[in-house]
Amino acid sequence: MKRTLTLILLFFVCITNAQQKTEQDIKVGLVLSGGGAKGLAHIGALKIIDSLEIRIDYVAGTSMGAIIGALYASGYSGKQLDSIFEKVNFNDIISDNLPRASKTFYERDNSERYAITLPFEKFKIKLPSGLSSGQNSFGLFSKLTLHVNNIKDFSKLPIPFFCIATNVETGKPVVLDKGNLAQAISASGAFPSLFQPVIIGDQILIDGGVVNNYPIDELKDKGVDLIIGVDVQDNLVSRKNLTSAPDILFQINNFRTIKDMEIKSKKTDIYIKPDIDDFSVISFSEGKKIISNGEIATRKNLTALKEIVVKQLVKKKDFKVIKATDSLQINNIVIEGNEKYTRAYILGKLKFKPNEKISYRNFISGVNNIEATNNFDYFTYSLNLNEKKGAYDLYVKVNESKTTTFIKLGLHYDDLYKSAALVNLTKKQTLFKNDVTSLDIILGDNVRYNFDYFIDKGFYWSVGLKSRYNTFHKSINVSLLLDEDDIIAQSLNKIDVELSDLTNQFYLQTLFRKDFALTLGAEHKRLKITSETFIDTNTNEEETTFERSDFFSLFGKLKFDTYNNKYFPKEGFLFDGDFHLFFSSSDFNNNFSQFSFAKAKIGYAFSLSNKLAVNIESQGGFKIGEDSNNSLNFALGGYGNNFINNFVTFYGYDYISIAGSGFVKGTINIDYEIFKNQHLIFSANFANVGDNIFDNGNWFSTPEYSGYAIGCSTETFLGPIEVKYTWTPDTKSGKWFFNLGFWF
Repeated sequence: MKRTLTLILLFFVCITNAQQKTEQDIKVGLVLSGGGAKGLAHIGALKIIDSLEIRIDYVAGTSMGAIIGALYASGYSGKQLDSIFEKVNFNDIISDNLPRASKTFYERDNSERYAITLPFEKFKIKLPSGLSSGQNSFGLFSKLTLHVNNIKDFSKLPIPFFCIATNVETGKPVVLDKGNLAQAISASGAFPSLFQPVIIGDQILIDGGVVNNYPIDELKDKGVDLIIGVDVQDNLVSRKNLTSAPDILFQINNFRTIKDMEIKSKKTDIYIKPDIDDFSVISFSEGKKIISNGEIATRKNLTALKEIVVKQLVKKKDFKVIKATDSLQINNIVIEGNEKYTRAYILGKLKFKPNEKISYRNFISGVNNIEATNNFDYFTYSLNLNEKKGAYDLYVKVNESKTTTFIKLGLHYDDLYKSAALVNLTKKQTLFKNDVTSLDIILGDNVRYNFDYFIDKGFYWSVGLKSRYNTFHKSINVSLLLDEDDIIAQSLNKIDVELSDLTNQFYLQTLFRKDFALTLGAEHKRLKITSETFIDTNTNEEETTFERSDFFSLFGKLKFDTYNNKYFPKEGFLFDGDFHLFFSSSDFNNNFSQFSFAKAKIGYAFSLSNKLAVNIESQGGFKIGEDSNNSLNFALGGYGNNFINNFVTFYGYDYISIAGSGFVKGTINIDYEIFKNQHLIFSANFANVGDNIFDNGNWFSTPEYSGYAIGCSTETFLGPIEVKYTWTPDTKSGKWFFNLGFWF
């Protein structure tokens, strides 16, 4: 009897255990592969998984799979990720574009003049480790993961997570499951040659897809019962698609990944393979289609996915809406890694201090200011919430750049200076830690040079030296050279001349905010104007010299500039004022007396839509004094930037066609961006020009001169490529202008 009872008890225990095993909750893992823009298909898969209310218990990913996976693991839903990535400007992320406002005036001039910048140390040109430093992507990831930034163990995230990177020194995979989440996924997605490697601890890390693009084995080791995998890796392509070196390199890399996937796909319980053959790793502009294809591929597995829901006893938690942070209360700032650049220098660039509340926009602006200096190879940060004080502690880690010398190159063509090739040598820390020395040598139809030495002291008085030499041949208005009573001036409108200008400046500059600059200085100018049109009757030489004087002046400049783009502004204000007092001259023509010039330009740009922008500018200037030397008078005509002296653009007329001691001018530019970086521009300008126009009131009368222009412009890495047709009703004549490259 006792034995019978024992057997009955064992029978019931076995039945109970079997029922418990049958009803045991299953643990589901999600693995997401790398694939660049094709990885946006992961979002489509997540949207379907969410709609079925499948609970994901562990997420693993590589590269783009790590980025999407980390954001999902930190609490975003598939729909939320769809909305987030729809607004991301991937061109800015990949190219590391920084807002123009983040750069000082000196840094803006550099970025808007050169097409190529290469490190140059010990007389050797070095290529950068990546086209992008990855600062913009790191900034985006930091903002999106700020709500979990205090979680240093990724297994403690709302959904446990890890990702894969590659140690570039050893070639071995690295599992990143602790630390700074934004930095970890930046390392996992640091595509070689596109992004610079990321340093974490003592490891130099690049894209995990190099060694393990689908970390399913590592995910199995986390104890999951079932794995859903989304694979967006390339298939091998046929010979007709192998048309370039990158195509072949990707094909070679795919040999390994495809072979790996033959094994790994069989280990995946539910294997989702979106159709991404028509897309590349940079097809971010087709994100909607890629996400849709991810949804389509996932729906093909609906039956298997619904079975998971039935087996999951514990239902998934609802996603919380994660609100973007608008402001930050900074409690403390800790800076590590700085040696040459002081804490005060870094705080000065950040433009905020401890115990200060700032907008998140201003925080990112400060970070961009640091990046724009190009003085740091790496600049990473972490915002950790100090719960006791309800504020964030900011931990900053910098790696100062060892490269201080650069070769910069540019190409340009316009109708005044003609063809030009620019070679620049830039040296930082020449005499002081925060100085920059720059020399432009411009070769072509008109040889020129620019020399700059600048000691940047931020908001204190910075010190600068400038020297430039310009020369060109052009037919110019005769009133710039001769009095109206001269016989030649009465018989000719224009004279073909050669003009050369050597200008040297010493100046002090201080900044108000980051866009307002006040400059005070002294200038020496040597101006020479000659012509072969006439024989000099005094010397019987085959050319006539109209001007060969050294001028000495004091000057002041005030500039406020918030244009978001120098060449194609869509928003912002511009004020550029200049006053020159010429107090001495070598007086080649024996007609010098002290005189001054004052001029100013005011502009306002605004957008009527994403594609349509308007830029309205007003400009004017006048001469003070009775000096009869006209060679520095205002001269309007032509199209260009970076004009010397008092030359001013005016559509409808050739260069230096309209001259006088005073002028007022109004311009309106309507810019329609037909396609990305493709502009159709209509312009109209009106002016009054003459001597003493502010004394006799002519400046406020009906415009005497007018001109119109229509043209197309393309933004390229060399700078704008522009073709403009201009026309003036004054003479009923038209003129074409062509420009290639940044102006210098």
